[in-house]
Amino acid sequence: MYIVTGCAGFIGSHVARRLLESGEEVLGIDEVNSTTDTRLKRWRLEALRTHSGFKILTADITSRDTVTGVTKLVSDSGIRPAALLNLAGRAGVQPSVKDPQLFLDTNLTGTLNMMDLCHELRISKFVSASSSSVYGNSSIGPVSEDNPTDSPLSPYAASKKAAEVLAHSYHHLHGLDISMLRFFTVYGPAGRPDMSVLRFIRWIAHGEPVIVYGDGSQERDFTYVDDVARGVLTALKPVGYEAINLGSNSPAAINELIAIIESAVGREAIVEQQPPSRAEVRSTWANISKAHRVLNWEPRVSLERGIQETVAWYLMNRELVDSLDPGLQTSVQKKLQRQIRPESPGKAAA
Repeated sequence: MYIVTGCAGFIGSHVARRLLESGEEVLGIDEVNSTTDTRLKRWRLEALRTHSGFKILTADITSRDTVTGVTKLVSDSGIRPAALLNLAGRAGVQPSVKDPQLFLDTNLTGTLNMMDLCHELRISKFVSASSSSVYGNSSIGPVSEDNPTDSPLSPYAASKKAAEVLAHSYHHLHGLDISMLRFFTVYGPAGRPDMSVLRFIRWIAHGEPVIVYGDGSQERDFTYVDDVARGVLTALKPVGYEAINLGSNSPAAINELIAIIESAVGREAIVEQQPPSRAEVRSTWANISKAHRVLNWEPRVSLERGIQETVAWYLMNRELVDSLDPGLQTSVQKKLQRQIRPESPGKAAA
């Protein structure tokens, strides 16, 4: 049995699904909070509930009551979990600027509580989600795990770096085997609707302006979610303590991403540029040689194929995804209203 926090989230749901499909039992922990619309989270959970080996505990990892409750639940079951995969967390650079306390609570205190849960239940393996944001603007070109991470540009990045440092102390003090995985711009089906890929797909499909902060030359190391989920599971192997990049090692400019989406959707984008954000890094590019060496992992899905898969999922679930964006709904409704012209008064039909 495996404990997966954030099982209603984007990456967590994909990891839980892979475990369940391989015949494992999964205890999911998720608050299913309303920071983002809960409908997509519940959609992901319904897919997981089709597996008999899945159980979910609705709980907040920032609460000590969760540690107590899960400890009792697992102890009463008589089954010691093989590992705890901590994929719960607050994500997003801009939201963290507006509410840094929320990000510190979840990404640092939540991680602390889950490591304490491992200690209480004598779970020897802990896998946790970190982020490429910890690198800041530390270098040009591919970043490896020994690049500086002491100059984060946002509270989100700072909270992830703090969790890594705290995790190292738990490895040192308690012998907890820890894989801290630095994810690079994960995208794919059932992804977060606030992230660029799904937002761009929706906007282009509806003929709405695509908002780009900056000139579009900034680069991201877009990594397909199935590749990341596979990487999370390979990180279950004993490593001592390691921070490991999971990325595509093939960064693409935002303008290139838009062109690929245009091709997949079959519609030209209307790009609207706005000033760049000081909290956003200029480029992300993962050196993944350590992941290959330590985990025997490498990505398999190209950006073109990944976008095609994501567009196909969007088209199948368009009504759900569009309903998550009230701004888009309002804009589309206004457009439809403009297209409807009142008929000219005339003679009634005989």
